[in-house]
Amino acid sequence: MISLSSYAFVSMMLFSIGVIGVIARKNIFVIYMSIELMLNGITLFLVTFARYHFNLDAQVMTVLVIAIAAAEAAIFLSVIILLFRSKKSLDTDIFTTLTQGENS
Repeated sequence: MISLSSYAFVSMMLFSIGVIGVIARKNIFVIYMSIELMLNGITLFLVTFARYHFNLDAQVMTVLVIAIAAAEAAIFLSVIILLFRSKKSLDTDIFTTLTQGENS
């Protein structure tokens, strides 16, 4: 049987890798995937402690979080496509202005 601390360690590692990816990377797509890793680490932690306390409420909430993450993925990927079409790059240093038009 796998212990509670093993699940907690894996979830903390997922979250930590996600934080490092958000801080260290410049590509928008990699940053998005790092945010998804952080979200998966949090949901694994939530399910771990819900299972430990024999409570299914957190598992229901985790299913809702996964459903919202799927909808968010569709929206975020469409935004990435629009950004790539306008700037021809996904580097975050290019997206410094919020103006609209030809000068941006």
